[in-house]
Amino acid sequence: MTASTQHELVLIREFDASREKIYKAWTDPDLLKQWFVPRPWSVAEATLDVRPGGSNVIVMADPEGNHYPNRGVYLEVIENEKIVFTDAYSSAWVPSEKPFFTGIILLEELGNGRTKYTAKALHWRAEDKEAHEKMGFHEGWGKAADQLAELLARM
Repeated sequence: MTASTQHELVLIREFDASREKIYKAWTDPDLLKQWFVPRPWSVAEATLDVRPGGSNVIVMADPEGNHYPNRGVYLEVIENEKIVFTDAYSSAWVPSEKPFFTGIILLEELGNGRTKYTAKALHWRAEDKEAHEKMGFHEGWGKAADQLAELLARM
């Protein structure tokens, strides 16, 4: 196990959808709201400035209506191929109070309209990775990926 994999959680799926559709589902706020958090949770608000250095604010809502804002910054964006974002910054290059992870979304063309979807969460500390895993990374990100597949089928 390398130092990076000690701090990394990964979800891999294959979708019957083009990279363009998946990228759009990640970058269009109205589409992101439809799949990004596992039901019965929802996304109450999504503001996305999808470019390197651009900010994002995603406000998650639990079934009781409590809101949980998540702020971050995009580090790297390659259209239809790669999105890298982090909560290490809250906006522009203003450091956040407690960075938790950096997300990497990779979209690989498989042919015949299929795409390999890789979602990685890289943590600064092994303890953060373990906490994310215990919070339900695989189940939560897996359910969100299922919801993404449902959305892609309707697009």
